[in-house]
Amino acid sequence: MVFGIAAYSLWGLFPLYWPLVKPAGAAEILAHRIMWSLVAVAVVLAAARNWRWIRALTGRRLALLAVAAVTISANWGVYIYAVNSGHTIEGALGYFINPLISVVFGVVVFRERLRPAQWLAVGLGVAAVAALTADYGRLPWIALVLACSFATYGLAKKFAAMPSAESLAVETAIMFVPALVFASVLEARGDAAFAHHGVGHALLLAAAGIVTAVPLMLFNAAATRLPLSAVGMLQYLTPALQFLIGLLVQHEEMPASRWTGFVLVWGALVVLTGDGLVAGRRTRRTRPEPEPEPV
Repeated sequence: MVFGIAAYSLWGLFPLYWPLVKPAGAAEILAHRIMWSLVAVAVVLAAARNWRWIRALTGRRLALLAVAAVTISANWGVYIYAVNSGHTIEGALGYFINPLISVVFGVVVFRERLRPAQWLAVGLGVAAVAALTADYGRLPWIALVLACSFATYGLAKKFAAMPSAESLAVETAIMFVPALVFASVLEARGDAAFAHHGVGHALLLAAAGIVTAVPLMLFNAAATRLPLSAVGMLQYLTPALQFLIGLLVQHEEMPASRWTGFVLVWGALVVLTGDGLVAGRRTRRTRPEPEPEPV
């Protein structure tokens, strides 16, 4: 539980980190996050001396991880842009509605049949998006892109079925060359911030790899020890912290109409979580007891 709380808390504190690497733009920060994340996770895997997973990289698995690499890169880039452009609360909204998008994916991809409570949760989510669209005067595209990209990333990872650290190594390796080319082009044009704003700034950009790898390792430690229901409850800690940082630290506006949208989302999550807990208990009760082994 401590590992899980630490992982989700660190992810929740990201809005305090990305402004520190300004004046680098979101795209440059993303490029360095990809490159230095590969370095960080390679160090972790080298310390574990476990390279057998490389033999399991089939063509299908590589294709799925390529999809994961593109979607998580889009997710990272949009989130960095959101935080550094004053839209931290909208970014938090994306991670609040992500479970609802996952439910929709279950219907579309896996042909799952939703229970009445799940339909209610999805309906509340749609109402929340409509309310926030009216409030913003536009679709809350940052939240929708974050939610959909992260749900797609989770779907690709589910099919790829690889441990998180090894998967991140492949994903960042796939995106490493495009990131390096982009950073090099910025440097050649004289538009790069890296190494042009002091040693401290350069170290902060390079530390993006550690900032990415550490909570991931903590999450792995928690996920292998906690039941899935506990991990599911902990996931709301991240957007809750992000929301509070946007509201109380970065002082973003929250008019009454915007509160309405968020309350609808939170209501949907309460319904969805409660239904999941009830369904889980029902499944455990109806599961047949294992037969005793012969002596």
